[in-house]
Amino acid sequence: MFDSIDDWLIIAVVAGILFYGSTKIPQLAHSLGRAMGEFKKGRAEVEREIKAEQASAAAVPAAPPH
Repeated sequence: MFDSIDDWLIIAVVAGILFYGSTKIPQLAHSLGRAMGEFKKGRAEVEREIKAEQASAAAVPAAPPH
């Protein structure tokens, strides 16, 4: 009955309208969009830091064993 993601999406939209009303849906979508943007910015920043650490670790030669 609910085999595809489209079925679940329709159920989620209907549930959202029932719980929040049609006037709150655009506000919720805007807030969700902003949150996703912040999440992507944070993820990109972490990835940049990891790449910088990897580059600095590769640039530093290893000390010879004693």
